[in-house]
Amino acid sequence: MTTLITGADGYLGRRIAAALRGEDLVLAVRCADPAELDRKRARLADVADAPVVPVDLRDADPFAQVDPRRITRIVHAAAVIRFDVSRDTAERVNVAGTARVREFAQRCDRLDRLMLLSTLYSAGRRRGQVGETRHDDSGFVNHYEWSKWAAEECLLDRPELPVSVVRLPTLIAEDAAGAVAQYNAFHHTMRLYYSGLLTLLPGDPATPLSLASAAFTVDAVTALLAAPTGIYQVCPGPVTLGAAIDTAFAVFEQDPGFRRRMLPRPVPCDPASFRDLAQAAQRLRGGPLQPALASVTPFAEQLYLPKHFLTDRLRAAWPGYRTQDAVALVAAACTDLIERSFRVPTA
Repeated sequence: MTTLITGADGYLGRRIAAALRGEDLVLAVRCADPAELDRKRARLADVADAPVVPVDLRDADPFAQVDPRRITRIVHAAAVIRFDVSRDTAERVNVAGTARVREFAQRCDRLDRLMLLSTLYSAGRRRGQVGETRHDDSGFVNHYEWSKWAAEECLLDRPELPVSVVRLPTLIAEDAAGAVAQYNAFHHTMRLYYSGLLTLLPGDPATPLSLASAAFTVDAVTALLAAPTGIYQVCPGPVTLGAAIDTAFAVFEQDPGFRRRMLPRPVPCDPASFRDLAQAAQRLRGGPLQPALASVTPFAEQLYLPKHFLTDRLRAAWPGYRTQDAVALVAAACTDLIERSFRVPTA
């Protein structure tokens, strides 16, 4: 059994490779030249003893250096995951790239699993209960969401392939201890609040958030490699937006530097008010607000679209499933952010 992992040097791809260490793996990475490939090989040598091959999903034949006769499983983790990604980049990498993975999979005669790592927000603008089923096009808040939905459709349109779509939550820490290794919209938003640059709360405080650790998510992915094919939503138990913000500020207020600034907790606002703030920030030149807010704005509308993600199939297929205390995870992540990133060192 040989597993091909695309995006093997990415945040999740690297951790999945480590979790499968000892198995027969092929690690696919994008690189601009042989020197970059050598650097990535050196970094991945600490993760798994496996061949590292160059694969650029924008190429006409990205898997030219991979023998399809070897491959029995594919974990497609390669993607552009920024909420502010352009339509063109999202289409070329996330959609057309997935189509090239599909074409390669069709040449793998021994294939028994093609797993796409998607996002819970492929649900787009829909509200209410979201099942572990194929989505129709209900509109999308940003091009990233659209591209992951389109990538799902690309694979689900081929019923002859052994496809699993695994919709992932927002990752905010490595594990329950809260160490933060990669920033996303959650961390950028926390920085804005800690620094006092944002005093409004976009979204309905009752909106559920699906926040998880990388450890929980990798455990789910590896367990689902042995589960029946189909669609799974990896959600460890939601926390409301209001509870997440209250938890973050409870942590911030324990920090003496934050207390001295006497910053108020953010006030919930309607979508129009937040759009006005974002437009004003775009006109600013210099300073931290504009670039930080730019990472939050493309996702903010989701916070007005409450969703409850069903996980019946996940729970049935993953014997080790357990809920994760999202409030405790937010607290641990915010503590780590203050100690290692937010706090200004004193002389």
